[in-house]
Amino acid sequence: MRGTRAQTNTGRKEGVNLSKQQKKKKETTIDSYCSANGTEGERSVNNKPEIPANWIQAVEELKTQLREAEDNGEKNLKIKISHLETEALELKQENSVLKAKINQLENEAKEMKDEAKEMKDEVKRMKDDLQRKSDQKEKEDQKARDEIQSLRTRIKQLESSDLTRQQDTIKQNKKNEKIEENVKHLIHKTEDLENLSRRDNLRIIGLPEDHDKRKSLDIILEEIIQENCPEILEQEGKVDIERIQRSPPVFNQQMTTPRNVIAKLKNNQMKKQILQAAKKKPFRYHGNTVRLTQDLSASTLKDRKAWNMIFWKARELGLQPRIKYPSKLIIFLQGKVWSFNTTEEFQAFINKRTDMNRKFDVQPQNSRESSKDLHYILFY
Repeated sequence: MRGTRAQTNTGRKEGVNLSKQQKKKKETTIDSYCSANGTEGERSVNNKPEIPANWIQAVEELKTQLREAEDNGEKNLKIKISHLETEALELKQENSVLKAKINQLENEAKEMKDEAKEMKDEVKRMKDDLQRKSDQKEKEDQKARDEIQSLRTRIKQLESSDLTRQQDTIKQNKKNEKIEENVKHLIHKTEDLENLSRRDNLRIIGLPEDHDKRKSLDIILEEIIQENCPEILEQEGKVDIERIQRSPPVFNQQMTTPRNVIAKLKNNQMKKQILQAAKKKPFRYHGNTVRLTQDLSASTLKDRKAWNMIFWKARELGLQPRIKYPSKLIIFLQGKVWSFNTTEEFQAFINKRTDMNRKFDVQPQNSRESSKDLHYILFY
């Protein structure tokens, strides 16, 4: 566009210069013609030639037309020049605007170039960062894989070791079960031996502590037998006591009941007769009720005590309960004899009989009743 306008302006300038040269040439030609004619007129006056009048008029008209043409050409030229100057000014303004736009575009291009460089640097930095993170992640993954492999190896070793331990545990459990069976058997044998060692003993319950301060225990035992069952003394003679003492040997001031008295008799037959007499009626000594029972080991007494409430309820229901040595419960029900080694066996038996289950819904008893029931249990 700029090139086209520049060419147009150049062509217009060249046309103006050409018009001026032609005008000057025409003026020179006319002047020269007039001068020549004047000279020739003068020559003709001198020579007196005759010039036609229409020629002079034509020359005048031609001059007038030339002047008008010159004026019109000058006006047109000025208008064209004005137009060209306006166009030049517009072109200059457009050129300034284009230069400003070019500068703006150059600045934007520079900024875009800088931004592109920054983006390139950022991309490179991000790429390096990603590569570094990728390498680090690869190392961590490799480390994790190594750890997992190590853990798998350890798990296999532990499983193998655990299997071995399980086998050893099974073997040990079998040994322990066998040992427990042997221990139970030995405990049972020990209890049985202890009870056998006590078979000649009598346990006196409820004898006040102050009585043996005035008399020896062997004299007190003989007086108890003399007061409650004198026929035994008449039949067997004097009570032959090997050893008699309080149990435990040391008196506890916090105890509210007197300690038991353990007496070992040399005559086992007399001991049995005394126990049979004690089953029939309660023994008394100087106004105090005393109970004579078979002396048994602590574990056997504990096992018998577990039957306390059941024994009392069974006796109340008329089942004729008995405690067989060492601690087995026997009852009579519907013409049959039933025996139970543990309270669990008895409870399972009762659960199968709804009528008996309701009857054996026993409640805890007070200590006096418990002691009384324990007396019956120990008798049998």
